[in-house]
Amino acid sequence: MSAYAETVREHARLAILRFLEDAPQYTSNVSMLATQLPSLGIAFTRDQVVAECAWLQEQGLANTEDHSGFVVVTATVRGAEVARGIARHPGVHRRGPGA
Repeated sequence: MSAYAETVREHARLAILRFLEDAPQYTSNVSMLATQLPSLGIAFTRDQVVAECAWLQEQGLANTEDHSGFVVVTATVRGAEVARGIARHPGVHRRGPGA
């Protein structure tokens, strides 16, 4: 994987956490997240968003529930802290000051 591709993935992970942090009950679904990422210049497919959400779950930053292909994602406390810039996590882009 190229350095650029890895950087895009790190930005996508932060964006997903920020969207979840802003969502009611810190919860959204993959379809909603996939439609929001392009507004930030991240053109991921739905499958790529599913993969990044699974990665976030493996890292303890989010929980996912698959309802027959309809994936619901909820940020954990740690994931919300990373989204706010209070905490850092390897593989997730660090939020800039005032961002």
